[in-house]
Amino acid sequence: MTKKKSMRVDFVKSCITYNKLNTIAKITISGIENICKRLDLGSIYDVINGRFAIPSKKLSGKKSSSKRVAKCDTVFVAYRFCGHPTEEQASDLNQNIGASRFMWNRMLSDYKLMWKLYGISIPMTPADYKDVSGLEWLKDRDSMALANVQINLEKARSDYFAGKRGAPKRKKKHQCKNSYTTSCIRNNIRIEDDRLRLPKINGLIKLSMHRPIKPNGTLKSVTVTHEPDGKWYFSILIEYPAEEAELSDRLQKLFSSSDINVISGIGLDMSVPFLYIDSSGNKPSYELNGKEIKFIKQYRKLEKRIAKEQRRRSHMVKDSNNYNKQSEKIARLHAKAKHRREDFLHQIAVRLARTYDVIAIEDLDIKAMKNALSLGKSVSDVGWGRFTAILEELCLKYGKILVRASRWYPSSKTCHHCGYKNDDLRLSDRVYVCPVCGNIMPRDKNAAINILEEGLRTIKENMIRPSVEGYSKPSLITTIA
Repeated sequence: MTKKKSMRVDFVKSCITYNKLNTIAKITISGIENICKRLDLGSIYDVINGRFAIPSKKLSGKKSSSKRVAKCDTVFVAYRFCGHPTEEQASDLNQNIGASRFMWNRMLSDYKLMWKLYGISIPMTPADYKDVSGLEWLKDRDSMALANVQINLEKARSDYFAGKRGAPKRKKKHQCKNSYTTSCIRNNIRIEDDRLRLPKINGLIKLSMHRPIKPNGTLKSVTVTHEPDGKWYFSILIEYPAEEAELSDRLQKLFSSSDINVISGIGLDMSVPFLYIDSSGNKPSYELNGKEIKFIKQYRKLEKRIAKEQRRRSHMVKDSNNYNKQSEKIARLHAKAKHRREDFLHQIAVRLARTYDVIAIEDLDIKAMKNALSLGKSVSDVGWGRFTAILEELCLKYGKILVRASRWYPSSKTCHHCGYKNDDLRLSDRVYVCPVCGNIMPRDKNAAINILEEGLRTIKENMIRPSVEGYSKPSLITTIA
């Protein structure tokens, strides 16, 4: 039996029914006398004569985004696990995702409509929509997920009006990220023996917990994501008391004796074919079960298979069952490249952070490199930005120092042996030949040595203990004149 379609009732009309717009209009579109009365003024001349002081704006304790902001004495850690919900649970999760997407689009359209008709915006909440005719089904969805949608939309609108970002856009099905965030209130979210309980979801969801959750934390929220390859992921956000990471023994000797030779350092020069070349001239690799794992561009490896499957999909009817199955197959190939790349970056980054006390890298503008050098696909496949972010987190965890050389420092053009700067060096020159001292060396290795020397020079100049207890980025290195 087909469901009877309900007629849409605009939120503006429902507001008029409840006299909300009329109340706002009386306040905002009133005469000067009413405004003066509300401000405890006798007449408008009190403002002209200067007997009126603009009241100071009070700071609102309202959240501006669903993203958590860590306090000085706390830190947030997210655990992302793959989940295996049943068909009934997957249906409920998809309904929560659809309700969140609907709430975003509906509130955004109503904000635009109110601004267009009346020139004002009334603060709205998801509770205002649950009594609207035809929207009673929202009562059966997770209320905290809808509340987070409201918070995120208000943050997006405030950023747009402040000029920080563009205007918020509608979210289209099959084109936006399928996810929603629910907050933990009164222990409504619990982890019970590798299983997760979520509000408005029947039963416990089985999780593949590949690592244990650190105890003595407070569960704050869970973000549910349905990837295009069909897998479900649950990102559990937990708040912990902040713990100060201690420096390594050799770094403590450095700050006590000021002897730079007691530490071990490495310089990394970003390389499009190999991720990086270090100051010893080596390429990234590690051993696992007796085998040497080298860096491979994962997307390039699967590019032909992806193109082949995409050509097959182009002959299918859009939105048909075969089309959707083929799209999921293509998404699995993309996910395989993504996960392989992510695993290699984590493996090589943790080995660098455990081995060396000082790691010097370049502060590169990856976005500009993609556009200017026509290397967008290759640079993205390398994952340098993600690699540096992982490396920074691990250095903070193990008490090591990560130094970023300025992007304007001529590491490739400078001879590390005599310091001569060769301005005639081109990008196609892969071997550095110094015209002054005759030093011959691979270009990338010469640049990595210069980056390491620049990092050590900065540490000598700023012989102070770095902040390793927070999540602030290290300051940039000043360039050599």
